[in-house]
Amino acid sequence: MSKHKKVDKNVLFRILKYITDNFKMELIVIIIAIIVSSVCHVSSQLFLQKLIDDYITPLIGVVNPSFLKLGQAILFMGLICLVGVIATFIYTRVVVIISQGVLKIIRDDMFSHMETLPVKFFDDNSHGDIMSYYINDTDTLREMISQSIPNVVNSAVILVAVFISMLTLNVPLTLVIVLGVLVMLKVAKIVGGKASKYFVLRQKSVATVNGFIEEMIDGQKVIKVFTYEDEAKKSFDKLNEELFENTKKANTFANIMMPIMGNIGYLLYVVIAILGSIIAIKTNTLTIGAIASFLLLTRNFTMQVNQVSQQYNSVALAMAGARRIFNLIDQKSEENKGRIVLSYVRKNDDGLLVESNTYTGLWAWKDLDNNTLTELKGDVRFIDVDFSYVKGKQVLKDINLYAKPGQKIAFVGATGAGKTTITNLINRFYDIESGTILYDGIDIKQINKNDLRKSLGIVLQDTNLFTGTIMDNLRYGRENATDDECIEAARLANADKFIRKLPNGYNTVIKGNGSNLSQGQRQLLAIARCAVSNPPVMILDEATSSIDTRTEKIVQDGMDKLMEGRTVFVIAHRLSTVRNAKAIMVLENGEIIERGDHEKLIEEKGKYYQLYTGAFELE
Repeated sequence: MSKHKKVDKNVLFRILKYITDNFKMELIVIIIAIIVSSVCHVSSQLFLQKLIDDYITPLIGVVNPSFLKLGQAILFMGLICLVGVIATFIYTRVVVIISQGVLKIIRDDMFSHMETLPVKFFDDNSHGDIMSYYINDTDTLREMISQSIPNVVNSAVILVAVFISMLTLNVPLTLVIVLGVLVMLKVAKIVGGKASKYFVLRQKSVATVNGFIEEMIDGQKVIKVFTYEDEAKKSFDKLNEELFENTKKANTFANIMMPIMGNIGYLLYVVIAILGSIIAIKTNTLTIGAIASFLLLTRNFTMQVNQVSQQYNSVALAMAGARRIFNLIDQKSEENKGRIVLSYVRKNDDGLLVESNTYTGLWAWKDLDNNTLTELKGDVRFIDVDFSYVKGKQVLKDINLYAKPGQKIAFVGATGAGKTTITNLINRFYDIESGTILYDGIDIKQINKNDLRKSLGIVLQDTNLFTGTIMDNLRYGRENATDDECIEAARLANADKFIRKLPNGYNTVIKGNGSNLSQGQRQLLAIARCAVSNPPVMILDEATSSIDTRTEKIVQDGMDKLMEGRTVFVIAHRLSTVRNAKAIMVLENGEIIERGDHEKLIEEKGKYYQLYTGAFELE
C-alpha cells in the first residue's frame, strides 16, 4: 500500500512539474482567477444572512417600506457575482491552454525518448501497446489536467473560504460539519482505493486489446487465407471481456462514491438544520439569517467534498495512464558512448586522408581522443563471440569469422540457427556477451552507434516504407542526397523503370507502408534506398525473398553492381543467390558447422550439400 501511494505521489509530482516548469504565468493567472471566483461564490452565500437580518426583516410590518437600500445591496452583490463569472471564464479558458500544452510536451518527450530506446524494447512490446501510450493514456491525462485538477483546486479554495465563514457564524455547528466530512473522506478512501486498483488493470487491458487489434489488422490476409476469422473473434472476445470486467469494476467503485457521498451530505444538511434550530431557540445566539446562511454554506461545503470525490474516477484513470507514460519515459536509453565517429574524408596530393566538410563517397573512422583517421574499408571480424537474448539461453556459441573488404559472406541454415542474430550484432542492435567484433581493426564497442550504423546498408525481408514521395523514401538512405544521386541509385537497383511508369514518377506519394505498390516494387525501393546511402558494408537479410523469380533475375544484376567493392553479408533461403559468395557459413544451433565457397562445400557433401541438392530442406 505504501509503495503504491509513493508511486502515485511521484507521478502526480511529475505531472505538476510539467505544468510549473512550462506554464508559470498561466498557472498564476489560474490561481488568482480561482481565488477571486471562490471568494465571490462564498460572499454571495454569506450575503444571505445580511440580506435577511439587515434588509428584509426590518421591513416586515413597515407601512410603505423603502426598498432603495435593499435594491442597492442586491445590485452590489450582483456585481460581485459578475466578477466571479468573469474569473471562472478566464481560468477555464487558460486551463485549456495548459492541458493541451502539457500533452504536447509530454508527447514530444515520449517520442524523443522512444527514438533513443534499443531495438529490444520494440521486440518486447507490441506496436498496439506502444500506440496506446500516445492515444489512450495521454487522453486520460488530458481529462485530469483540463477538468479534475482545476475542479479540485477550485473546490479546495471554496472549502477553505466556506470553513472560515462557518466558523464566524457558529463554532459548534462547524465542528459537526467537520465530523461529517471526516466520515465522507473515510468512505472516499475505501471506495477510491478499490477503484484505483481496477483502473490500473483497465489501462493494461486497453493496451492489450490495442496490441491484438494491431496484429489482426496487419495479418488480415493471413487470417482470410486460413479462414481464421472465428478463432480470431474468440481471442478478441476473451481480451475484450477482460477489458469489460476491469472497466466495470473500476467504474462501479468510482460511481457508487457519488450517491454515498451525496446521501451523507443530505443527512448532514438535515442534522445542521435541526441543531441550528435548537441553538436558535434555546440560546438565541443564531438569527434566522445566520441559520439560512449556515445551511447554504453547509450545502456548499458537502457539495465541494462530493465534487472532489467525483473527480476520483478521472484522477484514478489518469494516474494509471500517467504511470504507463512515465514508465515509457523512464525506459533506459540505448547507451552510445563510443569515442570513434565517422568523418567525410578525401585524399590530398600526398595520398593522405584529410577531413572534408562535404560528402565525397570516402569515409574514415575518427578517434576523438587523438584525432587520428582510419580509412573505412569494411573489414569485419568476429572473434570467439557468444550471445544470448535471454540470460541462460545461448543463441550464438564461439562464432569466429572474418570478412575482408569487398568480400561477400553468406549465412545459410534453418530458421533459428542464428543467421539474423549475427547481423544484429554487427550493427549493435544487441551487444555480445563475450568475445570481440572488430570493424577495420576497431572494437565496435568503441564506435559511436549512430556512426556505426551509417556505415552499414541494410535491406530486410520485411520492407518498411514511409508516408511521402518515392524520392523522400529514397533519401532515408542519405538525407542530403541529390535527386540525381537518388535516380542513379534507383537505376542501379533496377527500380527506375517501374518508378517512371507511376502516375507522378519519383513524386508519387506512398501510402500505408507502400500499400499502393507490389511487394516486389517495395523491395526494389528498399534496395535503391540502401544504394543511396552508398555504404561500404551491406547486410541483405532475405532481400530478394519477396520477389518473383523473373524479377529476381532483374534485381540480381543490380544487386551485383551494388555489392561491387563492398563487404556484403547475405542471409538467404534461395541458395542460388549465394553461389558466388566468397565464403558460405552454415549455421546450426548457433554454431558454424561448415564454411567455405560453394564448390568446396559441395565437395565435402555435408549439410550444405544436402541443402543444395534437396536431400535436406530448410525449415
